[in-house]
Amino acid sequence: MRLLFFILTAGTVLFNSFFMLPSDMHAASSVPNDAYKLKTRMSLYQFVETATQLPWYLIAAIDQYEHSRRNARRDLPDSTGPVGIYMTREEWAGLLNPDKNDSNPASIQFWGGMGTDGNGDGRASMTTNEDLLFSIAHYLMNYGHDEGNIRIGLWHYYRRDKAVGIIMGNARLFKKFKTLDLNKKVFPVPVRTHYTYRGTWGVARGWGGRRTHEGTDIFADYGLPVRSTCYGIVEMKGWNKYGGWRIGIRDINNTYHYFAHLSGFAKGLKTGQAVSPGTYIGGVGSTGYGPPGTSGKFPPHLHYGLYKDNGLTEWSFDPYPLLRVWERNDLNARIKRK
Repeated sequence: MRLLFFILTAGTVLFNSFFMLPSDMHAASSVPNDAYKLKTRMSLYQFVETATQLPWYLIAAIDQYEHSRRNARRDLPDSTGPVGIYMTREEWAGLLNPDKNDSNPASIQFWGGMGTDGNGDGRASMTTNEDLLFSIAHYLMNYGHDEGNIRIGLWHYYRRDKAVGIIMGNARLFKKFKTLDLNKKVFPVPVRTHYTYRGTWGVARGWGGRRTHEGTDIFADYGLPVRSTCYGIVEMKGWNKYGGWRIGIRDINNTYHYFAHLSGFAKGLKTGQAVSPGTYIGGVGSTGYGPPGTSGKFPPHLHYGLYKDNGLTEWSFDPYPLLRVWERNDLNARIKRK
């Protein structure tokens, strides 16, 4: 059972009572566009930052993780609103609370629930955006405001090291780029250059034992620049006996972008670094299938893979359809610049 919330101070309660969100933050547009959704979310995160002193980008990072894991799992309801935070009724109201629909902040606190009144209306509702965000914020404030204690709080909440790492990576991205709009993608090599590729995901591979191909091979000239396909955090950089010199980048949607068989790495690139779409990360090569430094056992190409994490496990999925879309977008953008 998760730790009990600390008692809200009178100052926080008064703040909530006098500084309620404007009504248009709750209004749903009949056909909300992405810009409207992102603006609404940013307003909510900044509101919570003002009240709790937890940085908006940390609240955004947790919420983004929740949006992504919910939309990648069948045992959780899809995330359709501005806020992705999800709790069970037992977590919200308290495990032993006889009223699982309890919305009284005092009785929820008595029963050890997480539900908190975030908008000053006197109720702790699982369907109110501010209440959901305040609940997770106040849970973390039990542990402290510094990064080390925030990490501890996140681990106790999710009980998974990887979840903590992904969330803190998201926070680093939001802080660096100062926006929630980080979904842009690009093709991994410059378009209008010499390369070719086709869908080979799931095809059998023989070297190193029976296995299947978990990506798409883009055959190209040796040394052709390889670019980050997304906004993301460099999670991994180094040698693998199958992939040779390779790099792994995690985007804000819990998707891991894998680049293998590189000829080398971009100068200064390091793990933990935040990158943007188009950032030069290395060159096309033919490394792998052996100990460090092995090269030339196959024609130069980039192995590009995608892996989705849903908060419980991670699996490979076919990148080919997305590569076609990103390639077409890059070509169209190139034409518009002329």
